Amino acid sequence: MSTPRELLNKAKAEIREVEPADVELQLRSAVLLDVREPDEYEQGALPGAIHLPRGFLEFQVEGKVPDKQQAIVVYCAGGARSALAAKTMQDLGYSDVASMIGGFNRWKDEGRDWGTPRTLSAEQRNRYQRHLLLPEVGEQGQLKLLDAKVLLLGAGGLGSPAALYLAAAGVGTIGIIDPDRVDLSNLHRQVLHFTHDVGRPKVQSARRHLEDINPDVHVLTFQTRLSSENAMEIIGQFDLVVNGSDNFPTRYLVNDACVLLHKPLVDASILKWEGQATVFLPGRGCYRCLFPAPPPPGSVPSCAEGGILGALAGHMSTLEAIEAVKVLLGQGDPLSGRLILFDALAGEYQQLRWRRNPECPVCGDHPTIHALIDYEGFCGLPPAEPADEVAAPAQPGVVSDLSPQAAFA
Repeated sequence: MSTPRELLNKAKAEIREVEPADVELQLRSAVLLDVREPDEYEQGALPGAIHLPRGFLEFQVEGKVPDKQQAIVVYCAGGARSALAAKTMQDLGYSDVASMIGGFNRWKDEGRDWGTPRTLSAEQRNRYQRHLLLPEVGEQGQLKLLDAKVLLLGAGGLGSPAALYLAAAGVGTIGIIDPDRVDLSNLHRQVLHFTHDVGRPKVQSARRHLEDINPDVHVLTFQTRLSSENAMEIIGQFDLVVNGSDNFPTRYLVNDACVLLHKPLVDASILKWEGQATVFLPGRGCYRCLFPAPPPPGSVPSCAEGGILGALAGHMSTLEAIEAVKVLLGQGDPLSGRLILFDALAGEYQQLRWRRNPECPVCGDHPTIHALIDYEGFCGLPPAEPADEVAAPAQPGVVSDLSPQAAFA
């Protein structure tokens, strides 16, 4: 049986150790991996270091540092844990890993640059514990979510579940724009509202319930209709937009505003038993690339006319929430360039590929639309009510506008 000292000496004999002065020269080119415990890390760390406690190394390092050829310097408090960690990483296939001699204590004693990292509170670590276990999220990803600002266009069938999950996920600022009031006919699918909210403005009901779910979340409300007059100002405050709008003029409006402002747009729509979803990223195509022109007025029924399965709204909306989190974290492969079609009755999914249109009038190589236009006129509809007018209680059932069949007819 080897003693701990013998194991440490054996590890040091098989790895490369580097002086703090040499590490200082590599600050911009190497990955710095801090394997100390959270309470140690909170007291100070090297600039830009990735924190991964030694006890989680084997299970999470490949998610934190996926490139096994990348130069990596591991450090701890004094150089012992980092030596064992470096040996473990070599065994896992990392080819250029070293342990810093003397660890953070020597680095600090020598007067080199360090800082106190921003960290989650103990309560936040408990709240987001399951997120923190995901290598793609971790503490830095959760802090990124807490800093994020997401606008939900509508607090209805699509906006409600997305809002609930984004708030629960810790998205720090959530904006909700909706001019309507809660109607009894909304409640079979708009799960952000309850029976006692009937008659209340949807944005008020939404704010109260989201802040009850997560006090970390700051909710901004806009009890108005999105229009060409206010869209740039409202959308410009946010990092990303989740679309749950219920009409074609608003869909083209929010698309054009997001393109002009270089904002990502997560989009879904539902009707009857069918739904679809995609993501529009700046420079990679937009709603007009997929649907260059709206259908003739009256050719696509609204959900008030055709009906909607309530649970379908939740299904497609939570997909929007997932895509929003992926985009905010910069993780995974968003649905950009792909359209998911879901037939709930058949239990079948289809995926269609689409590409940016270089001739698109708003995001193409030579755009002709440089400002927001009259979208009711573009869609062949009567003018909308003024944007600053608060609507009467919501009409039954309108959640979205497109069906997969109608969209590709």
